[in-house]
Amino acid sequence: MQIKKTRKIALYIILTVILMIVLFPLYYAAVMSSLPDDEVYAYPPKFFFGANLIDNMVRAWNTVNMGRLMFNSLFTATSVAFAKIFFSILAAFAFTYFGNFKGKGFFFAMILITHMLPLPIRIVPTFELVKRFNWIDTYSALTFPFFASATGTLLFRQLFLTVPANLADSARIDGAGPMRFLFKILVPLSKTNVGALFLIEFIYIWNEYLWPLIITNSNDMRVVQIGLKMLLASEAMAADWNIIMAGTILALLPPLVILLTFQNTFMVGFGLKEEK
Repeated sequence: MQIKKTRKIALYIILTVILMIVLFPLYYAAVMSSLPDDEVYAYPPKFFFGANLIDNMVRAWNTVNMGRLMFNSLFTATSVAFAKIFFSILAAFAFTYFGNFKGKGFFFAMILITHMLPLPIRIVPTFELVKRFNWIDTYSALTFPFFASATGTLLFRQLFLTVPANLADSARIDGAGPMRFLFKILVPLSKTNVGALFLIEFIYIWNEYLWPLIITNSNDMRVVQIGLKMLLASEAMAADWNIIMAGTILALLPPLVILLTFQNTFMVGFGLKEEK
C-alpha cells in the first residue's frame, strides 16, 4: 500500500514538473506583456508581473488595428469551421448510406490521400484558382479553399458506421427521407464529434499565417497572426517585446475561450473521456 502511494506521489510530482515546463513560455510571455519599456531588456530578466499590462495591450491594439485583424480571424475561423462540419457530414453520410455508387472506395481513398500532400504543393494551384475567380484580398479567398476536410469526413464516417443499420430502416418505414434522417437523427447523435471538429478547425484556421500572407494585400484584410508580425516594425530596430507579447496575449484569448468551451466535448468526441 505504501509503495502504491509513493508511486502516485512521484507521478504527480513528475506531471507537475512537466506542466510547469510546458507553461513557462506562456507565463513568461504574460510577464513580458506587463513590463514597462525600460524593463524589457533588463538583466537579470524579470520573472514577476509589472503594472503595465493594460497599457501595453492598448498600445498593441492601436498600433496594428488589432480589432479589425481579430474580426477577420474570427470571421474566417468560424466560417471555415462551420463549413467543414457541414460538408464533412454530407460527405460522410454519402459514403456510409449510399454505398452503391461506382467508385466509392476510390473517391474515399482520394480524400484521405490529401492528408499526404504538404501545404506548399497546394499553394500554387490554389492561388491560381483563386486568382481566376478574382478573389485576391477577399474573404472568399480566406475561407473557400479550406471548406473541405478529409479529417472531418473520416471522423463522421467512422461514427455513422457505428449507428445500427435497423435505425435507418426504422426511419424509412416511418416515412423519413434521407435528409430528414440525417438532420433529425444522425446530426444530434454527432454533437460531440461536431464540437471536437469545430475546436480543431477553429484553432487551425486561427493560427494560419502563410496562406493569409500570400492571398491578402491590404491591412484591412490581414489576420491577427500577420498583425503580430507587424508589431515587430523593423528588424533594424530593437523590438518592443512588451507590446508584442501583449498583442500575443490578445490573440490567444479567442481560441482559449473556444478551447475552454469545447474541451469536454473534444475529449468525449475522441474517446478520451466518457460522456455523462
